[in-house]
Amino acid sequence: MREEYMIERGGRRFVLYAGLLEEAHARGLRSIETELLQVPGAKNGEVAIARAVVRTEEGKFSGIGDASPGNVSRAIAPHIIRMAETRAKARALRDAINVGVAALEELGDEEVVPEPARETKSVESSRVAGSQAGEGKDEVPKEALPVTRKQLNYLEALIADVVEDGVPKFEDMVGKPISELTRGEASEWIGRLSGRAA
Repeated sequence: MREEYMIERGGRRFVLYAGLLEEAHARGLRSIETELLQVPGAKNGEVAIARAVVRTEEGKFSGIGDASPGNVSRAIAPHIIRMAETRAKARALRDAINVGVAALEELGDEEVVPEPARETKSVESSRVAGSQAGEGKDEVPKEALPVTRKQLNYLEALIADVVEDGVPKFEDMVGKPISELTRGEASEWIGRLSGRAA
C-alpha cells in the first residue's frame, strides 16, 4: 500500500478507501457488488447495513458495513446508506488485498471527519510563554500550517468523485490553488466533500 494512502489518527494508522481501491485494481480487481441488507428506519434505530462482495484474480471476498446517525458525522448523516456501502466495500477490499489496518471511512463519528480545529494559545500568549522559557519562539496554530501531502491526496480523491470538472472547478470555488490551503481549510473541505461522497 502506498504511503500516501496511509493516515494517522490518535497514534493509530489507517488506510484511505481510495488507496484500497487503487491497490485492488493494480492486483486484478474484477468486480465489486453491493447489497443493502437493512434499510434504515425508526424500528431499527436508523441503522443501514450493507454487504459487499469483491472478486479478484485471487478469489471472492466479502464484508459487512453499517452506518447510523450515531456512528457518522452530521455531514454524512443524510447519506447513511452510501456510508454503509462504502464501509462494506472497504472491509471486503482490505481482505482481498491483505491490509490489516482499518479504513478511515470505517470509523465512527469522531474519527470519520478530519480532526476538528483544536484550541491553541494565541500567538501573544505563546510569545510570553516562550520568552519565559527562554525560547523566544511563537507557537503557530497547527490549523494555520500549510496543507499536508496526505490531506492533498485525500482532497484530490474526493474532488475527483464529487466535483464536476475536478480540481480547476474546486479551486474556483475556494478562490485559490489547492496547494495553498491551510491544514484547517483542508480539513474543513474534506469534511464537506466527504458528506457529498458518502
